[in-house]
Amino acid sequence: MSRPTDAPTIETDRLMTRLIAVAKEAGEIVLAGFGADCAQETKADASPVTEYDRAAEILIGRHLAAEFPAIAMVGEEEISSGHVPPDLGRRFFLVDPLDGTKEFVAGVPDFTVNIALIEDGHPACGVVLAPAHGELFVGSPAGAFKSRRLRDGTWTEFRPIRARVRPAELIALVSRSHRTSATDRFLEKFALDAVIPMGSSLKYCRIAEGVADVYAGLGRTMEWDIAAAHAVLKAAGGDIRRLDGTSLTYGRRGSDDEADFANPCFVASGREIASVS
Repeated sequence: MSRPTDAPTIETDRLMTRLIAVAKEAGEIVLAGFGADCAQETKADASPVTEYDRAAEILIGRHLAAEFPAIAMVGEEEISSGHVPPDLGRRFFLVDPLDGTKEFVAGVPDFTVNIALIEDGHPACGVVLAPAHGELFVGSPAGAFKSRRLRDGTWTEFRPIRARVRPAELIALVSRSHRTSATDRFLEKFALDAVIPMGSSLKYCRIAEGVADVYAGLGRTMEWDIAAAHAVLKAAGGDIRRLDGTSLTYGRRGSDDEADFANPCFVASGREIASVS
């Protein structure tokens, strides 16, 4: 994929500062609807959507277009409406303004705001905000970090997080809404300490901060569901890979047998061996 002549040179700290600020603003929109009696619609792919999904994505899109006009944005709700950027270029943003809409509507706090920068098919930077939990995760070439929202609304300083080395008995995460028999068969291969249901991209962030070890994505997911959290997990020393162990890449389009931006089956995990550093 050739590099567009108008692609900007992005300084990572500036980029992350802006993505964090935008995610927090979008999180306020989403959090305002949590616990409210919001209307839910069903999209063509049978997934749910609310006015808060749409409002948050509009806000994110407006900020990204103003700050980084040369970089295309692929947003879940824009794609659902048929608005697909004609040329993604070497870099593009992947946005899921409200991952875990089912949990959000049901009053379960496991939902997230997700913004990722994809570069050459790989997640270069990502921000994942869990508004109801008051947790913010970031991943970039500088590393993986976490911040918490305090009772007075301020946020703590970022502290580094690190995926843990795989133990003899794993803590496995499973989808709160989409657990299948295929997932149970996959987990039979491991000695397990616990199996914990969880929603949204928060699963990958829990692996990134070293409190869980593995999650198998064996059902239908889309790239915007996982890209930002994938950036966090990679920066923390873990990864998300296809079932054959090869790298999971982004920006897949034009397949005859799969929808654009659909993920293959994958496994997210922490570090398999200790770092030599």
